[in-house]
Amino acid sequence: MAKNKCPACTGAPEYMLTYGDMVTLLLTFFVMMLSAGEVDQRALRLAVTSFQGSLGILSGGNTLTKGRLMEMGLNLQDLPSSQAGSSLAKSLKDAISLFQPEIQHRKINVIEDERGIVISLMNDAYFAPGSAVVSQELRQVLVRVAKLIRPVPAYIRIEGHTDNQPIPITGVREGYETNWELSGARAINILRFLTETEDVDQKKLSAVAFGATRPIYSNDTPEKRSFNRRVDIVILKKLYKGTRKHENLPDHPIPDEEWTVPNR
Repeated sequence: MAKNKCPACTGAPEYMLTYGDMVTLLLTFFVMMLSAGEVDQRALRLAVTSFQGSLGILSGGNTLTKGRLMEMGLNLQDLPSSQAGSSLAKSLKDAISLFQPEIQHRKINVIEDERGIVISLMNDAYFAPGSAVVSQELRQVLVRVAKLIRPVPAYIRIEGHTDNQPIPITGVREGYETNWELSGARAINILRFLTETEDVDQKKLSAVAFGATRPIYSNDTPEKRSFNRRVDIVILKKLYKGTRKHENLPDHPIPDEEWTVPNR
């Protein structure tokens, strides 16, 4: 007859192996989140709270699908960082697809940086030297720009840039004494076209003149200067207040003009 095992010699229950693996994976998950870079602290706290006490014999923590957090509209899919991130990712993909012909001909450049999604319109392709008049070719591009940004739940900033060369005589005759006036006029004229002709919500838009102060290349060759002459249409990371009901968002985008671009 088989002998009964000593109760004191019995090891941990078999389910503990699976439980231990799960806890280890959760720990690894949160360590990777923290080490990957900047983390939305509120989103992290909500995620951790949903697990609190729910893996043992104690009552579970605050759930993300029921109770007070849900009533406040704070489920995981509704977090500002999640909405902004997915919106920017889609905008980047759509912009690259929408402006592919111009990108190939180096008339438009689309990148993502600390500001958000940046659509750079090369001035030499769309403006006459020293002029801020919106050309017919630029109008056709701006129709597509409006189609892209109209539904985006974010602020849009239009930034005028020039090289460091003096204004040509044609520009002086039009009333632009310095690069500040010229870059500002180009940005404002694009803004006016988007709002007055394409019916983009003007509350989402702003225009700013940087003149020659924010080059993306050094100004030591004609080719590099041509890339510095541009208008950037920036889909900012900051969500537009009109798209969020549960967030105390500002009435205007928070200034973030302290971005820097290394000379190349």
